[in-house]
Amino acid sequence: MRIVAGEWRGRALVAPPGQGTRPTADRVRQALFDMLMHAEWGGRAALEGAVVLDVFAGTGALGLEALSRGAASACFIENDPAALKALRANIAACKTGDRTETLAADVLQVAKGSAASVVFLDPPYGQSLVHRAIARLREVGRILPGSLIVAETGREEIWAPAEPLLAERQHGAARVLIFRAA
Repeated sequence: MRIVAGEWRGRALVAPPGQGTRPTADRVRQALFDMLMHAEWGGRAALEGAVVLDVFAGTGALGLEALSRGAASACFIENDPAALKALRANIAACKTGDRTETLAADVLQVAKGSAASVVFLDPPYGQSLVHRAIARLREVGRILPGSLIVAETGREEIWAPAEPLLAERQHGAARVLIFRAA
């Protein structure tokens, strides 16, 4: 697993052993960020200078990819100890500790904090976590109207946001939904 493009293109990322963390595959990240960079609702302005929130961060691949491509800062929320160890190692390898914050927390109990302009959610599949996480993040002011939200669910999950979808793609076992918070 590597950073796909930008400042740290090609930098290897570590992942914890076992099946507890399911990092977004390089090809899915490439397709996602290509879409973000080239869609009429996205473009360079969607990422450059963005405040990113990477929820269920795992290895941090999504947030680090955004930073590599010009995001200003990223906050990572993860509660699995093995994933946190890999996440911290990846942040250190990219030498971006000054632009990141790591919260070792359950997103459903996360405290108030700064609002993000781009939010990535990649929870464990099949646990109906996306809508509950979004509700909590709105409640504590981390998602504001207009925030761009990228949610990855299992292909078979039927959840869809109340907001109009900007894009929906399927990649293997994953389904990616993109929309703006109302």
